[in-house]
Amino acid sequence: MRALALAALLGAALPAMAQQPAADPGMAPAVAPDPQLEADVMELSHKLRCLVCQNQSIAESNAPLALDLRDQVREQLASGRSKDDVVDYLVARYGDFVLYEPPFKATTLLLWGGPVLLLVGGAGWLAYRLRRRASELAAAGHLSEAERQRARELLAGAAQPSSESPESRS
Repeated sequence: MRALALAALLGAALPAMAQQPAADPGMAPAVAPDPQLEADVMELSHKLRCLVCQNQSIAESNAPLALDLRDQVREQLASGRSKDDVVDYLVARYGDFVLYEPPFKATTLLLWGGPVLLLVGGAGWLAYRLRRRASELAAAGHLSEAERQRARELLAGAAQPSSESPESRS
C-alpha cells in the first residue's frame, strides 16, 4: 500500500519537475555597458511581442524565449545593426505577429478594420431591432374607443376596477 501511495505521489510531482526553472531571482538581468545601447534595447523590446505570453512585450515578460529575444536584440544592436534591421530580422524569422503594432497591409486588413466593422454592424443591428420593436408596439398598442374611455375613467379615479382586475381577486 505504501508503494502505491509513493508511486501516486511521484506521479503527481512529475509535471512540476518537468517545468523549466524560472529565472533566478538573485540573478541580475543582462544590461549593456553602454546606457544608450540599453535604452535602444528597451525601446525595441517594448515594441516586440513575447511569442510565449502573447499579451506582453519581451521587455515585460520573464519567459525564457523573451529573455533570449532581448539578448538577441542587445547583441545585434551592439554589433552595429540599426533598429530597423533588427526588427526586419525578427519579422523575417517570426512573422508580423512579433510586432506589437502590426503594419497596415492586405494581410492585416481584418485586424485593423474588424473592430470598425463590428461596431458599425452592431449599431445597424441595434437600430433595426429598435425600429422593429417600435413598430410592433405601435401595432399592438391600438385600443378600442371603449377601452380608451375605460382607461380615462380609471386614471381619473371615477370608475371602480372591474371584476377582472387583480385588485378585486385578492
